[in-house]
Amino acid sequence: MTAIDLSLARSIDTFALEDVVFRPEETGDAAAIDAIHDVTFGPGRYSRTAFRLREGHAPDGPTSLVAVYRGNVIGSVRLTAISVGDTPALLLGPLAVLPALKSLGVGKALMRLSVEAARQRHHRLVVLVGDLPYYWPFGFRVVPAGRLQLPGPVDPARLLWAELAPGASEGVAGPVKATGPAA
Repeated sequence: MTAIDLSLARSIDTFALEDVVFRPEETGDAAAIDAIHDVTFGPGRYSRTAFRLREGHAPDGPTSLVAVYRGNVIGSVRLTAISVGDTPALLLGPLAVLPALKSLGVGKALMRLSVEAARQRHHRLVVLVGDLPYYWPFGFRVVPAGRLQLPGPVDPARLLWAELAPGASEGVAGPVKATGPAA
């Protein structure tokens, strides 16, 4: 456990989701987010297809959010601009919360808020690699086989998308590429 984890673990008995501030990610949050990713995903994350797709591209500022509790970043969700063929979309991930504070609603709140921020900014489609039972309540469904080509292997049952506008996935197919600004 990191020093932040130990400090927060001691305060779990008094943790309340209403005490968490959710806000857009800022440049100064990068080190805290990286530390959360280190403890949550470990070094193996660098070999994952979704990580490689995002690599070198900045997250979408208005839709990438952090959760702050007692002055500490305790969770984050990032969305990165991509294209699927010629269709603009967002790639969601990673979603991460400090292990000491998992299962307390922080991740779900980050998901709800980031998807709503994307919708309000007129994005139409969000793609992710994840577990359907977790992401189903946020509108994610399995991408039909063969519709998306990613730059590496992905379990087809974990390749999901959510339409933020009715019919947004109709006819969408092709290679997935990051299109956001360089990191």
